[in-house]
Amino acid sequence: MFRLDRFLTLYFFRSLLKKIPKSKELGIPILMYHSISNDKIKNMHPYYETNTTLADFSGQMKFLYENDYSVISLFDAIQILSSQHIMFKGNNFNQSNLSSEIHAYDSEANLTGSNPSNNKRINFAVITFDDGFHSFYADAYPILEKYGFTADVFLPTAYLGDENVKFKSKKCMSWGEVRELYRFGISFGSHTVNHPVLYEMKKIENDYELRYSKRKMEDEIGGSITSFSYPFAFPGHDYKFVRMFRDLLIKNGYEVGVTTQIGKATIKDGTFFMKRLPVNSFDDINFFRAKLEGAYDWVYHIQKMFKSLKPLLKKR
Repeated sequence: MFRLDRFLTLYFFRSLLKKIPKSKELGIPILMYHSISNDKIKNMHPYYETNTTLADFSGQMKFLYENDYSVISLFDAIQILSSQHIMFKGNNFNQSNLSSEIHAYDSEANLTGSNPSNNKRINFAVITFDDGFHSFYADAYPILEKYGFTADVFLPTAYLGDENVKFKSKKCMSWGEVRELYRFGISFGSHTVNHPVLYEMKKIENDYELRYSKRKMEDEIGGSITSFSYPFAFPGHDYKFVRMFRDLLIKNGYEVGVTTQIGKATIKDGTFFMKRLPVNSFDDINFFRAKLEGAYDWVYHIQKMFKSLKPLLKKR
């Protein structure tokens, strides 16, 4: 199927990106996955596909590994973006000592943007999974472990139990499997209780989804939950809703959040509504690479325009 977004990304915006001087503002690609599966929804445009085959996922992780991407957690990404400085990579970069490395590079660069090491900029990436499907445990995690990568996984708690419960016709992880992955270093965050369209709900209902999903997860894994993934399209055009929802996140003890808004994450997004890059089986390696480089970020502006026009079109 012809994809206009792919065509414009590879043959226009990618070339344009190369001609524009690189910004000193760091952007980190936060990859958004859902299910590792061979399933494809019939008559679904590739833009909306949420399944990624195991072969494609494995190839994408291999690409990150072979191209020296440092795959970090969402909280490490926030720490780096908040530093407001460009990081550079030396041969002795140690991901386990990320905080000290950031401090060292910051000090050497001395806020000037100078290149302290060997002229090689660090390539960071964050891997996220929404919906808590069992395929993360069975298929994705072994690939991540192979390459020494981590991930942030967001769970809709109503669809997890002592046994494997189904959500969207797919089996989800059990709480026992979540606890096992948590011990192995996988980070978990809330994806609400019931996975509703929050924008269509009352404030008190939004508060419930945030509070009880966090409480349930903390009870089950025995750790603190402070990250959140917004389900469905994020209404970034409605500033009143965004302010209200941000206040609810803070009230309920959340510190970081991601959305379905498209693009590399920057400090301008703030810590609660960071952009991500959707990935699925229709993303060949060339397209995948272009997304990582920022050539797909233009879609955000189209996305925002349509969301702004939608209420006006409904009135007609």
